[in-house]
Amino acid sequence: MKIRFIGATREVTGSKHLITTESGKKILFDCGMFQGKGKETDSSNRDLGFEPREIDHIILTHAHIDHSGLIPYLYTLGFEGSVICTDATRNLCSLMLPDSGFIQEHDIKWYNKKLIKKGLAPVKPIYTHEDAVKAMKLFIGVALDRKFKIDDNISVKFTNSGHMLGSAVANLSVFENGKVTNIAYTGDIGRPTNRIVKSPAPFPQADILITESTYGDRIHDPHHESEDALLQVVVDTCVKKGGKLIIPSFSVGRTQEIVLSLNNWFNEGRLPHIDIYVDSPLSVNVTEVFRMHPECYNKDLREVMETDPDPFGFEKLHYIKHVNDSKRLNKTKKPCVIISASGMAEAGRVKHHIANSIDDHRNTILMVGYCAPTTLGARLQKGDAKISIFGQEHYINAEIKRLESFSGHGDYTEMAEFLECQNKDELQKIFLVHGDYDAAEHYRNYLLKKGFENIEIPQRDDEIEI
Repeated sequence: MKIRFIGATREVTGSKHLITTESGKKILFDCGMFQGKGKETDSSNRDLGFEPREIDHIILTHAHIDHSGLIPYLYTLGFEGSVICTDATRNLCSLMLPDSGFIQEHDIKWYNKKLIKKGLAPVKPIYTHEDAVKAMKLFIGVALDRKFKIDDNISVKFTNSGHMLGSAVANLSVFENGKVTNIAYTGDIGRPTNRIVKSPAPFPQADILITESTYGDRIHDPHHESEDALLQVVVDTCVKKGGKLIIPSFSVGRTQEIVLSLNNWFNEGRLPHIDIYVDSPLSVNVTEVFRMHPECYNKDLREVMETDPDPFGFEKLHYIKHVNDSKRLNKTKKPCVIISASGMAEAGRVKHHIANSIDDHRNTILMVGYCAPTTLGARLQKGDAKISIFGQEHYINAEIKRLESFSGHGDYTEMAEFLECQNKDELQKIFLVHGDYDAAEHYRNYLLKKGFENIEIPQRDDEIEI
């Protein structure tokens, strides 16, 4: 059996890891889109490095686009296998992947206008909204903690990873040459306590472990401190300065966590009497999927719902769908909070809100999670005096703040504690993926001190015989 590391190697996007069994069966762990790589992004996504028709199954750990985003592209190239994931992940992908296709269609129109002006041939999107809708027929939803037989020799069981709604560790068992090899792929690992979903659960003993290292060199603040800090930013920006608070936020997971915190403060009478806008059609629809899966909720949220049946809705909270309503937000002078996608501020409506707010010292732009180095979100945090958005230079007069403890990723101590459910003596190999090299190397050294052994940080296209 072989493992080939195709994406999210020494970086944090484009997760793809290919298992090839002795019998020739090809199983892809995740099929994520590369994001935030500047001019390289398009070519990295189009040049897969493998033949989609040869893939028998995709095992998907969760719905985030850097893990799921190229599944429709594979479908357009002839992939006809199954996509196996949890029920909640399937439901989220039914919204997120068509939305991704729609964004590509929209962005390519703008890009093609520039190409045509230069006398160059127009290009096609990687896939369309319709392609993504059609690809959903390949999805198979599986309950957590239930073994699913792919065939007579291969099975998979999903266990909760606590990263987001529906996220899971994929525990793959392969029988060949008279023995069973157990491969655990963690996908993204959540924090020990999450505002919405249950905590990460111990997973079955593995022989081979593939695990993330996003925050392999960082420690998060406690949840209560980050929530207090968020409330303080709301007060400082909207009450004291009378400005707008712009929060770039991923539509899935992060937005719902922020809304839940605001909801709780509203219930406690601590939230200032200002308008809160969630400006993302996807966020609106995803929130409905969250309401469909109370089985994923943790104990704290279930207790909140005993007195508040809708923790994702309260007075002064407005969900924005139509683009004209979004444009009106750019013109309003009233203090308010605008939560909008995308989380790295690289695309979507939030980019327009930033462009329209960044020159006013009363406003604040608050980053609440990891941003890949080349994204607008990362560039905002460098401290430069000016920045280019949509090809136009803007002076950065708004305050730029960061709260990374709202991240859905565990820090290196939290991730290592999660791995303690494994018997170290039985782990034959550990591969660290989904992390920049410096973070992965720091995490590797920390794990070695904790007694873990045989840890590698693969490069792209490394193929390992196991």
